[in-house]
Amino acid sequence: MAALSISAPAVSTETAGSAPLRTERSLSSKLNWLRAGVLGANDGIVSTAGLVMGVAGASSDRTALFIAGMAGLVAGALSMAGGEFVSVSSQKDTEIAELQARGRLLSQDPQGQQQRLAEIYRDKGLSEQTAELVAAELSSHDALAAHAEADLGISADERTSPWSAAWASALSFTLGALIPLAVMLLSPVEARVVATLVAVLVALALTGAVSARLGGGSAWRPMVRNLVVGALAMGLTYGVGSLVGTQL
Repeated sequence: MAALSISAPAVSTETAGSAPLRTERSLSSKLNWLRAGVLGANDGIVSTAGLVMGVAGASSDRTALFIAGMAGLVAGALSMAGGEFVSVSSQKDTEIAELQARGRLLSQDPQGQQQRLAEIYRDKGLSEQTAELVAAELSSHDALAAHAEADLGISADERTSPWSAAWASALSFTLGALIPLAVMLLSPVEARVVATLVAVLVALALTGAVSARLGGGSAWRPMVRNLVVGALAMGLTYGVGSLVGTQL
């Protein structure tokens, strides 16, 4: 792709917002990873807790609980990993296709694309003269990167790894699932249901608070939502297990 040869006064690309954009995107990416990890752990807690509660309602056999819990943990972790892999792969393919299309446009009409970039910065609040200078400076440095950041909202050279996303999702789900499974298996028979209920509600309150913290909102609503959903899941599955257990 040919770089534009436009004489313009030197304008720092960092002044134009390139470095802050990269920093902001990096921070946003990290927060998204953390949020995804919290949600994966939350899913592992709720789904596994519901599963072992359902089995506990039907049977007090520790082996049955272990088999059901481990099966749910493995299936859930693989499902989360597979879903994340497919999702991130699709996002990666879309971003690459967008960059390739924009690269072709830059090769065919560099001047028009530079004007488009200047228009973007005018819309962001820069004066017409400053927007023109910024667009010229950024285009002469790396036109594709400038358009990727300002117009497409992505990085020209950084892609999220589908494999990393899959492993992170599977790990977070597994860590969450181990909480109700471990408490259910290690607690005395007469106290295992109550102990699991308490442990799960505490864990859900923590994940709700962390997700709220990452989102910058109040912790109470996410915590209450988590607690209600978790309590309903455990209560309903325990009831179903008890009902089914008495009929067999």
